[in-house]
Amino acid sequence: MSMITIFIGAIAMASLVISLFFLRFWKTTRDRFFLFFAASFLLEAINRIMTGISVLQNEESPLYYLIRLIAYSLIIIAIIDKNKTRNK
Repeated sequence: MSMITIFIGAIAMASLVISLFFLRFWKTTRDRFFLFFAASFLLEAINRIMTGISVLQNEESPLYYLIRLIAYSLIIIAIIDKNKTRNK
């Protein structure tokens, strides 16, 4: 097992744990902001797991970039949504 695989696994685990924290905050507050962040970090964890189990471990595939684009778009949507509801 290479060091890269270990690091990918650690990043995937950290993303999953962060996602669970945001999910817990969402369950407490019912604020969509936390739900968007939980979904974003869950997608990032799935992306890292896919990278880790891939035979080539090639992150240059468009699929990996699409998943990251969706994850980061969720964060942007959460921030915009939070600021729109604050202004009302």
